[in-house]
Amino acid sequence: MTVSSFSRVALIAVATAGLSGCGGGWFGGSSDPEARQANLDAQYQNTPMAEVERERERQSKSTVWDLFNSDDPNVTVEVNKYLWQASLEVLNFLPIRSVDPFTGVIATDYGTPPGGGRAYRATVYVQDPALDARSLKVSLQSKGGAVSQETVRAVEDAILTRARQLRVRDSRL
Repeated sequence: MTVSSFSRVALIAVATAGLSGCGGGWFGGSSDPEARQANLDAQYQNTPMAEVERERERQSKSTVWDLFNSDDPNVTVEVNKYLWQASLEVLNFLPIRSVDPFTGVIATDYGTPPGGGRAYRATVYVQDPALDARSLKVSLQSKGGAVSQETVRAVEDAILTRARQLRVRDSRL
């Protein structure tokens, strides 16, 4: 063995010994399995999968009352309660087909108003928690086809008037 090959082998041995002393195990971690697991757990807490698991745990502990007490707009009921109640009261002569307070939609089947001879069906969309005309959208249809804008406007006005009455009544309590 020549001096240059001996020095090369010695240099590789010293470099290997030096690097193994600095590393302390695989991937620069501790050789202690518990410390290595704690390091992996700490790294896992910042991953998207850990976020999903935390959200699932939080949702599994929720109740139906959390819908009304939550600040998350994706979970809470975001309709104006006065417009909602007024819509149900004004259109109470129409049989309800479906009601969804989470989206704010009330859909009815055909029914004849008191004192009227024409059958209507309605779809009401309460789209905002504000007691405002822009928060209410009403769509009416008769068996004969479309309904005039004046009729739709009259129903919207009746709902808005009743909603204001309900709010005034509640403010007196």
